[in-house]
Amino acid sequence: MPARPSAAPRLYLGLPMWANPAWRGTLYPPHAGRDGCLADYARVFSAVEGNTTFYSGAPQPETVAAWACQAPPHFRFCFKLPAALTHERRLAGVETEFAAFVEALAPLEARLGPLMVQLPRDFGAAELPRLEALLANWPAGLPCAVEGRHPEFFHKGAAETAFNRLLITYSANRVMLDVRALYATSPGNSPVLRQAQHEKPKRPLHVLSTGSEPLVRFIGHDAEAFNQRYFTPWIDRLALWIKQGKTPFLFVHTPDNRLAPQLARALYARLAEALDLPALADFAGERQASLF
Repeated sequence: MPARPSAAPRLYLGLPMWANPAWRGTLYPPHAGRDGCLADYARVFSAVEGNTTFYSGAPQPETVAAWACQAPPHFRFCFKLPAALTHERRLAGVETEFAAFVEALAPLEARLGPLMVQLPRDFGAAELPRLEALLANWPAGLPCAVEGRHPEFFHKGAAETAFNRLLITYSANRVMLDVRALYATSPGNSPVLRQAQHEKPKRPLHVLSTGSEPLVRFIGHDAEAFNQRYFTPWIDRLALWIKQGKTPFLFVHTPDNRLAPQLARALYARLAEALDLPALADFAGERQASLF
């Protein structure tokens, strides 16, 4: 893989996607189409989770070429490995398909951030040899992040020790899924909150950087107070990692992601003040509205 640009951000900030019709009028102009979404998104945010590949697999060459043209050099795509490899095949005998997936993304070159290996919820210590086989053949220079979801990876016992040691051995980043704000209350009468709690596993937060690009997925609540409360400890932790020479990735979600851009901006403002980071660009939709 090509060398990383020397002027890369000290911290990458992003959302779980870049195309969302609900963001028209805020992040995007009111009548924005899909074609310009990535360019507008990349003017504000420096990274994105690539959930589309989890469901649909490797994108077509013309699609990747278009992404490469729209995203600036400092931008990072953090695609998920397809579910066909992680959930259907459970990483067994996927060498050929994995190589083809990486090759399909090759035109993005240095714009590739950590590729995410999201393991099934029942993928435990007994199957770690399959994960090790994947990591042992991981392309040099291509960052990797692994999200374990099995309960035994959160009990601070032998299984979690083996999992962490494996990631450290191969310089793979352990994905830290922070759902504390999301589960701060019961869903009550909110179908959106109920759906989000159903989709996101309720696991303890174990803060551990096993690689050089720690990746945090912060899943927010509808109530802003919970988000601010549970985000506060991350400010010092992210500052520590940056001081250690690491490059954190922070991805911000809300229950249905309608307000994810605004929450990301609010959380980043606190980080920018504490860590002397550059301010985010204005949202295109809000900037356009201010002209009238």
